[in-house]
Amino acid sequence: IVGATPWKQQLMLGIGAFSCALIMAPVLSLLAQAYGIGAPTPEHPNALSAPQATLMASVAKGMFGGELPWTIIAIGCGIGAVIIALDEWLKAKGSSFRVPVLAAAIGIYLPLELMVPIFLGGLLAYLVEKRHGMVGTKDESARDRLHRPGTLFAAGLITGEALMGILIAIPIVVSGRADVIALPEFLQQGQWVGLAVLAVVGWLLYRTGAKANPNAT
Repeated sequence: IVGATPWKQQLMLGIGAFSCALIMAPVLSLLAQAYGIGAPTPEHPNALSAPQATLMASVAKGMFGGELPWTIIAIGCGIGAVIIALDEWLKAKGSSFRVPVLAAAIGIYLPLELMVPIFLGGLLAYLVEKRHGMVGTKDESARDRLHRPGTLFAAGLITGEALMGILIAIPIVVSGRADVIALPEFLQQGQWVGLAVLAVVGWLLYRTGAKANPNAT
């Protein structure tokens, strides 16, 4: 996506793995003190959700504790097999609509507040493809080039959100107050401001994809 050579990619992966090993522990400790992580507690009623970690922890505890719900796992396996069979049937028919099992599984176990932005992102990607007349195209390389600017834009949003969450956690931990940087009450507009910001970001993301050139190399 960024045009780096394999050597540079491997070098930065090594640097990233080394730096993450040094940074992750203090950052997670900071986030746990500021917001809480995982299950809500009286001290942190709106703790950061960790669905992937919670899922893996549940499987590990069930395996070693002998309390794994095999009935539920068997039902999940059956649903997965049906979804895979349906996807293969759609593939054999040459349908442009597919049902990838990974996407269905993510939709099942992720909480709704995470699935909504994922759905909106997929909807924006569809609108971008429709804007360029590429809905249902078989040229995967052209689709990749089309979505490349939007992917970079979204990656920047994810990184910025993560960095802001860490920066905001610092004054919360230092002061011991969750509302240390809250706006005055007369400026608080509830969820409407967040909805407006989401709409603006969605428009900017769509515009970035709409301006992309699928024929660019």
